[in-house]
Amino acid sequence: MENQQQQLDIELNEDVAEGIYSNLAIISHSNTEFVVDFVRIMPGVPKARVKSRIVLTPQHAKRLLVALQDNIQKFEDGFGEIESTEMPPFPMNFGGPTAQA
Repeated sequence: MENQQQQLDIELNEDVAEGIYSNLAIISHSNTEFVVDFVRIMPGVPKARVKSRIVLTPQHAKRLLVALQDNIQKFEDGFGEIESTEMPPFPMNFGGPTAQA
């Protein structure tokens, strides 16, 4: 019996290929799924909007974690360690104007 590996043909349309910029991810979960909301926060704008939401099974979330760890390791092997910075408390101040009464 031959061990044939199935191929998956993945299509990427132009709109999705452009990607969506996000500088914040909010992760929540229930007993059956993980939800990752990708948000874009802009300087001086007090309101942020979720740009994309991805819903994953717990098993797929764990596979994503492993894949991210592998890719980060490969990136750091080639380009050096990524600096970790602490997330500032909300609201984030990007150096834009602050509200005054």
